[in-house]
Amino acid sequence: MKLRLALAAATCLALPVIAHAQPVTGPYVGLEAGTSISNPVNYHYTTERYYGKDDTKPSYAGIASVGYGFGNGFRVQLDGVFDRNTFHKDDYEGDYDYRIRGGENTFGPMVNVLYDFNVGLPVVPYVGVGAGYQWVQLNSSLKDYSSPEYMIQGNRSSFAYDVVAGASYPIAAVPGLSLTGEYRFTGLTESRNYSTSYYDEPAYKNYWGKVKFGQQGSDTFLLGLRYQIFNAPVAAPAPAPMAAPAPAEARTYLVFFDWDKYNLTPRATQIIAQAAADSKTQTTTTLDVSGYTDTSGTPVYNQGLSLRRAKAVAAKLVVDGVPAAEIEIHAYGETHLLVPTGPGVREPQNRRVEIVLN
Repeated sequence: MKLRLALAAATCLALPVIAHAQPVTGPYVGLEAGTSISNPVNYHYTTERYYGKDDTKPSYAGIASVGYGFGNGFRVQLDGVFDRNTFHKDDYEGDYDYRIRGGENTFGPMVNVLYDFNVGLPVVPYVGVGAGYQWVQLNSSLKDYSSPEYMIQGNRSSFAYDVVAGASYPIAAVPGLSLTGEYRFTGLTESRNYSTSYYDEPAYKNYWGKVKFGQQGSDTFLLGLRYQIFNAPVAAPAPAPMAAPAPAEARTYLVFFDWDKYNLTPRATQIIAQAAADSKTQTTTTLDVSGYTDTSGTPVYNQGLSLRRAKAVAAKLVVDGVPAAEIEIHAYGETHLLVPTGPGVREPQNRRVEIVLN
């Protein structure tokens, strides 16, 4: 019954959450302390019909753990368990309440498989199950109102299982360190026989036979600390600064002129209109308008002609909607030839204006 209740509690804890693994990765150690409450345990004598039940009162417990997290929520953990249960009352055959002193120490290893749930909260719930082997060291004495001490002693062992439900709280000030709170139900699967003595004399050892204790369960409540050894979470590195975007490539438009002319041809007006339209759809800060000539004519004349050509194109750009403040006019005359020639050569491709969108 206790196992079923513990499994139901663990299942109810797990149902409301979304199972995203808490990244516990690599080895860790843990230490917990708390209180143990043993359930009443039945006993009877092996050679006589006498029987009874022992009650305990809350006492202390501790667990030291080493484990390994796989980074996907699953952990495997080896626990060294110690529970102390102090006897409180002996119900002998349902008729007498004996005064009982002493208690029992339960200790041994348990291997648990646990799973952490990431629920998007500061705490991380977890559940687990395990199995192991426990020794139960019993040392008690019973006494009614008229009889002397009756001793029950010995150290016996049993296979054991446990069911675990708990939560951890990462401590931000110490990476890898977490505060834990945990409940465990531990059950002993085997009965255990203990020696008896009466009047504390060897001649009365096992006078009524040994005392056989039945299966036993205990509830343990613990608080502790867990520390990841080598893979403690670290702060995420600062994102690398984004590289500044490369400047957009400048676009160039060529407007050609007839010999010794600066008036615009129909084809020239189409090109200028296209440049004006493109300047509005791109991130354009300036439009460089540069005029050129071929090598026919004198250098001084050609310088003036190249300027008139550049101004003609700039004026058309303004008509097409480009702000005059965004236009820069340059005149280069017969320098910067597009097609290299000697002096006095009429070369159509050198009679041009270049529009550059920056």
